[in-house]
Amino acid sequence: MSKFNFAKVFKNLDKNVLLTSIAVLAVIIVGILILFDGSFSQFLNKIKVFEGVSKDEIAQKTIDYINNNILSGQTASLVNSSEESGVVKIRISISGQEFDSYISKDGKLLFPEAIAMEEGGEALETTAETVKTCDDLVKKDKAELEAYVVSMCPYGTQMQRVLADVVNSAPSLSENIKVRYMGAVSNNIITSMHGDVEAQENLKQICIRDEQANKYWKYVSCYIKAGDTAECLTSTGIDKNKLNECLSDSSRGLTYAQNDFDLNAVYNIQGSPTLVLNGEMVSEFDFGGRTSEAIKSLICCGSTTQASVCSQTLNTATAASSFSETYEGTGGSASCE
Repeated sequence: MSKFNFAKVFKNLDKNVLLTSIAVLAVIIVGILILFDGSFSQFLNKIKVFEGVSKDEIAQKTIDYINNNILSGQTASLVNSSEESGVVKIRISISGQEFDSYISKDGKLLFPEAIAMEEGGEALETTAETVKTCDDLVKKDKAELEAYVVSMCPYGTQMQRVLADVVNSAPSLSENIKVRYMGAVSNNIITSMHGDVEAQENLKQICIRDEQANKYWKYVSCYIKAGDTAECLTSTGIDKNKLNECLSDSSRGLTYAQNDFDLNAVYNIQGSPTLVLNGEMVSEFDFGGRTSEAIKSLICCGSTTQASVCSQTLNTATAASSFSETYEGTGGSASCE
């Protein structure tokens, strides 16, 4: 079973209601817990919620579960409940915003969204995400596209391959792009989702990005071929003494990393890669997928003025995922979470 793409679920939320976004994420997590470890079902079994219990009781038990096990600093309240098409529909209020969720009538399964269909199976309405167009995007004089990745995620390297190709094909767009990293710092130790080797590589790339910026894309373009850090540091002319000083000085490397990780929290970044354009999550798949042309289109759509590069067509092929000597390959829409 593929992983749930949190970033895509949240890309339409208003960034000015971050706390509400976090709360809604918590509700969706309940659904994921049901699918993967059954904890919600186990909880309901413990309190003896079975077939025959009223919809109001099931609804309130669900709210209790969300408040006691998921939310922190926020409180969900029940607006109302009803029975529709064999399920219990509940309307939840969190931080003044209301959302619909659905529960099976035995009280064991929670669905954070539903699709209503008319006869014949044609979708009539949906609470799922809406595809964004150029007109929907926030615009700035100079568009700022941030790509959140980790260095050993096959889809993170796929995104870095796309971005490196964009920078190579349209150098002026390098001013609009910044790669940021996911992770945490605790007791002056950096961590990452795939372990210490990845965490240390993330830190190297962060130090190169912030202290040897003119070598960053050369290094990344080498690294994504085979993951050979030592060879790439040498072949791209990285100042190793300066890099080692950055890595060992917590006021430099770890501070740069923490700035990225703080932004992870602001945008509620969940998967590698995730794109943020002008302060709002966006999906490359609304604009063609993990291709150079899609990234160019995002940047141009996020700009109030159109640079000459916007009239050019960049590579429309899907980039290879993981380490690859060549640009083109497969990778689909997956992410590391």
